[in-house]
Amino acid sequence: MTDATSAPTAGHSFIRQIVVADVAAGKHGGAVRTRFPPEPNGYLHLGHAKAICLDFGLAREFGGSTALRFDDTNPAKEDLEYVEAIKADVRWLGFQWDTLRHSSDYFEVLYLGAEKMIRLGRAYVCDLSAEEVRAQRGTLTEPGRNSPWRERSVEENLDLFRRMRAGEFADGARTLRARIDMASGNMNLRDPAIYRIRRLSHQNTGDAWCIYPMYDYAHPVSDAVEGITHSFCTLEFEDHRPLYDWFLDQLDLGNDASLTEPLRRSGLWHAPSRPQQIEFARGNLDYTVMSKRKLMALVSERLVDGWDDPRMPTLAGVRRRGFPPVAIRTFWERAGVTKQNSVIEFSVLENCVREVLDAGAPRRMAVLDPLRLVIDNLAADHAETIEFANHPKNPDFGTRQVPFSRELWIEREDFAEVPPKGFHRLVPGGEVRLRGVGIVRCTGLDKDAAGNPVAVHCTLDADTRHGMPGAERKVKGTIHWVSARTAVAAEVRLYERLFTVADPDDSSDGKSYADHINRDSKRVV
Repeated sequence: MTDATSAPTAGHSFIRQIVVADVAAGKHGGAVRTRFPPEPNGYLHLGHAKAICLDFGLAREFGGSTALRFDDTNPAKEDLEYVEAIKADVRWLGFQWDTLRHSSDYFEVLYLGAEKMIRLGRAYVCDLSAEEVRAQRGTLTEPGRNSPWRERSVEENLDLFRRMRAGEFADGARTLRARIDMASGNMNLRDPAIYRIRRLSHQNTGDAWCIYPMYDYAHPVSDAVEGITHSFCTLEFEDHRPLYDWFLDQLDLGNDASLTEPLRRSGLWHAPSRPQQIEFARGNLDYTVMSKRKLMALVSERLVDGWDDPRMPTLAGVRRRGFPPVAIRTFWERAGVTKQNSVIEFSVLENCVREVLDAGAPRRMAVLDPLRLVIDNLAADHAETIEFANHPKNPDFGTRQVPFSRELWIEREDFAEVPPKGFHRLVPGGEVRLRGVGIVRCTGLDKDAAGNPVAVHCTLDADTRHGMPGAERKVKGTIHWVSARTAVAAEVRLYERLFTVADPDDSSDGKSYADHINRDSKRVV
């Protein structure tokens, strides 16, 4: 079992080897500083848990630190509800950040960096619409075409960019683009957008800005400002790494104090570094979807009962379902970190949960589909308490007192009038052990007008009770029970897989994930 500071390294992950080599070489002074940068536009899911364990776990292993940074560059989709939920999920998983930041903390730095790139001739204001940009971008086999606005002068670009910030232009009228190479084999380097105009109120900055930086720009700058040494991303960002490095090369934050002057004025800690982006395969599980867009649709279309529905793969959902956080950390530790995409069976996670609960959960008895059992050789008013161990293997859990009476509730499935082959529970004329009590024999059966069993009559062999000579007598079946006299009614929700197919994202048959919803995935008894 793993503890709260372990990373999912599987002992020898390639990422850990990189960090070990960097520390040994004295890179970054031997420091390890990581970050977990979620966008607050939804609840975290099990795939995020892998990244959390990696980011926080490796930093702890090497005596480093981790920043929790909210990538809040798109106010159209973000909400404070998600901010608070993310913080709660990280803590619940067993981690605590060293610094809490937002990409919006660096909006002035990002703006100054953009002006610097304009002065260097590395960025220009473009008047093309989003559709026109896409049309000119080219394909993987054909180069793109330069924007007609690509050769604007530095002076004109600075003037237009400042007017963009001042709010002179309509949303979408202009963008600031990087001037790189429209013929690059990497589509991400074909003059990507750096800033766009969006008149949206921001959760942290209010209405101070009407232009917002793109993620591909805010990401490396935020990493560098925070002194991040190792920036872990999932594989879809591998082709973005050249752009990540390009922005860092242009800004050279470590040698240009003017860019971080706003942080000094505000007293915000910063330690510019040259971070390294390292990609790994995301965490995928069968019978689930991990796309925030699809999870959001499940919630908004009321296909589930909210973000914390126990059928959801969100951390809020599995927490409500009863998954212990240590089981999730153990699962990702065993899964390891690779560069090969794969899908892990959800049952592997369930096995980790089972291990943790088996070792640490106190036992209780409940009957979900009750059938009355009457012990005819006990008095009608018989009442006693029986001492049960709270855990079958660990005496440190102590004991509890369980009421026992003449009439009990047992599970309906634990009785069969006509038993199938291999059935080892209660049958007419047969014996079973009542857990913690002794052996009973079925002597009769009451039925309703439709012929359904309503009560099973038994006799208790007193010689098989605890402390009696026959207590060790063997029978094949043991069943649980609750006292009909003292049992408390409860509503129980039983959950199955939310999807009927292992890969709900597969649309090759013309169906979407929503077509594979298991309509019987929730049952209330």
